[in-house]
Amino acid sequence: MAKYWIITKDVYKKNVKSLSFFVMLVIPFIAVGVFYFIGKMSETTIETEKIGVVITEQADEIGTIWQNTNTSAPIILSQAEGEKQLKAKEIDGLLLITSEADVLSAELLSEESLSQSTMLTVQQQLNQFQSIVRASELGLTQEEVTRLNQAVPLETKSVRFTQNGALETGKDLGAFRMVLSFASTILLFFFIITYASIIAQEIASEKGTRIMEVILSSVSASSHFYGKLTGILLVALTQLVVYGIGAGITFIWFKDNPLILGFFNEYSLASILNGFFSYTLIYLLFGIFIYAVLAALCGSLVSKVEDVSKAILPVTYLSLAGYMIGLTVGAMNPDHLIVRVSSFIPFLSSYTMPIRLAYGSVSSNQVFISLFLLLLSIFILVVFSSKMYKANVLIYNDNGIWAALKQSFSLMKYQNNHKEGKRK
Repeated sequence: MAKYWIITKDVYKKNVKSLSFFVMLVIPFIAVGVFYFIGKMSETTIETEKIGVVITEQADEIGTIWQNTNTSAPIILSQAEGEKQLKAKEIDGLLLITSEADVLSAELLSEESLSQSTMLTVQQQLNQFQSIVRASELGLTQEEVTRLNQAVPLETKSVRFTQNGALETGKDLGAFRMVLSFASTILLFFFIITYASIIAQEIASEKGTRIMEVILSSVSASSHFYGKLTGILLVALTQLVVYGIGAGITFIWFKDNPLILGFFNEYSLASILNGFFSYTLIYLLFGIFIYAVLAALCGSLVSKVEDVSKAILPVTYLSLAGYMIGLTVGAMNPDHLIVRVSSFIPFLSSYTMPIRLAYGSVSSNQVFISLFLLLLSIFILVVFSSKMYKANVLIYNDNGIWAALKQSFSLMKYQNNHKEGKRK
């Protein structure tokens, strides 16, 4: 056991102190900071684009209605005057509005492409203007039109029934939970892609140097395998903890922001950090763990570090399948048959079950069954990988992954038969 911890500590310290780990750790914080400052600079430097308006028909009546809508776009008396101002860059765009009966049509002229926000604002103003013009034809006032177009307030609430059958209501956290589940899916994929290569290289590195004979003379193959796997997993856990601390500091820094205050005035922290958050975190950690073991198994099959990228292709493709199911099918229909089935498949459930939990389409019994299957698969894979590593740790096969796997199976079978023979 002491040798196991020595290997774990050595692998952990070597990777944590490396420059690549530091860069990998700080890049997300730098990216968030860059986007934050870009947003701040955009808020202070953005200039509102000025749009001129020409009413080409029924100028007096429709022009008066346009001015009464309190829009920011100025009205220009003639198209010639508008084109003159556009050429002199006094305005950024010229909106030409025509009318046939009570049906409007518009054309927007500009020398340079206008921003999407400006285009959206113009479209909204035209829609509002069209409603007012038609209302004017019907003899309705602007106040009456406003009352007719008044939106109905809709508040969504989640409900549950107590043991006594009473109905209890609460805030609907579905949208927030969906965002959190998608974030978990993206984070899981990022960690798997990042650490699969690191684990496989760590396992394969010493095989490539042909010094395993010396190492195995002082430590068992199982202890060596588990020590390396645990050390890399602790590195991944360290990165997760640092990100969690960073998120906490960010929350404290921005807790007085109006958006943050408004959110927590409506939702309590206890309602957010409930069973859903706990299950999502469990699936995230177990998902990283099961793919890490699979990556270690793949890394043990190669004889050279250069072959690691080919060896971990099964990990990459399997992870990509779960990622695509979660972010495509799960986003469109969380209750789809593919999502429901994959939420019980160990290598895919970490991607899809949090989405089903966010949607509220899964019972507690189904979650427990999914977690049981995931834990059982992890246990079986760990034991199998350890035996495979013990069998192929001294195999130097340059004929490819499948040849090494076949040879490892044969040697593992021979070792098992040899043990049974000794017992008899």
